[in-house]
Amino acid sequence: MSANCRILLLDDEPLILMDLEFAAEDQECQPLTATNVREAMEHIEAQGGVSCAVLDVTLRDGETCVPVARELERRSIPYLLHSGDLNRQEGTLAALNARLIPKPACSRRVVETALSLATAPLDAAKSH
Repeated sequence: MSANCRILLLDDEPLILMDLEFAAEDQECQPLTATNVREAMEHIEAQGGVSCAVLDVTLRDGETCVPVARELERRSIPYLLHSGDLNRQEGTLAALNARLIPKPACSRRVVETALSLATAPLDAAKSH
């Protein structure tokens, strides 16, 4: 992956976030980490933006990734969902209609999948 690749990693679990961060660095991609919606939105708004994203569905304090996912969709930025909360999040997952990798999962595989969405033709990325 090119050095100008910037991947947004949104997860409220520090160890998972750290593993994803290391996996992104291993792919020579700049990780932009966030633990809540506000931090994630700041990365999206920042100069340089993001190439793709990995979003945890359920965050602390009742937050979900939905506002971030909607903003990414508005900007045509590919993302995938990475959640261990599948039973409680069925409605949210259906509403987002995005690629899902259930937790636990290999961080390298999660990051590689997100990066493949960023490099895939737009119509192919939507079919996942």
